[in-house]
Amino acid sequence: MNDPCPASAPITVLIPVYNEELILNQNIHLLKHYLETNWPEYEILIACNGSTDNSAAIARKLSEAHSRINCFELPRKGVGSAFSEGVRRAVHDRIVTVDADLTTDMDFIPRAAKFLDDYDIVIGSKKIGRQTRSLIRIAGSSGFILCVRSLLGLPFGDYSIGAKAYRRTAIGSYLAHINHGSSYVIEIICHAWRHGVSIVEIPVFCEDTRGSKFNLAHEGVYRFFHLFKLWIHIKL
Repeated sequence: MNDPCPASAPITVLIPVYNEELILNQNIHLLKHYLETNWPEYEILIACNGSTDNSAAIARKLSEAHSRINCFELPRKGVGSAFSEGVRRAVHDRIVTVDADLTTDMDFIPRAAKFLDDYDIVIGSKKIGRQTRSLIRIAGSSGFILCVRSLLGLPFGDYSIGAKAYRRTAIGSYLAHINHGSSYVIEIICHAWRHGVSIVEIPVFCEDTRGSKFNLAHEGVYRFFHLFKLWIHIKL
């Protein structure tokens, strides 16, 4: 358990971005307004990775206009790489990740930040919370979670990118060993859990009805491949 610290301890809200020019400006302003009302000591860090639209230019303008908004760009697509670089660049030790489309309730941010008083990782879980998503995505996630529990023994129910929170001091040693894609979440959680890092899972509400930016078939193959790869690595 970490040393107690004030409820208003500063946080970095890290947002990986890939081709989000249609929603980025509006959603960052919504997030900024929410944080100013609910958690005034913050940094918003936009991590553009390989976008081919105007997302990076929009992020730069937001950063230039607002002192608490920062951004960086990576030339290649890879949310795991964006996360690793974001953790290194973050101004604050407490890092909360959210998706650019803000499909998970923003109330997760202050709740997770407070849980970081006592835990090193906070998992926002749609499984124990509520979700409005397509049946195919819910079914795919449920199948993946069952495999995770069977192969790795992890007791948690959500390994998506958004709605997670971390203490940088607790996960920094894992950054050099995570994949450049979305499987970085399960890799960090697995290694941290096996090493006794304190982890808590809390419910979130997710309303995600827009089409996925990933090819779901390719993403499914990628996730399961890296799950089995992680299992083999642990067994060996």
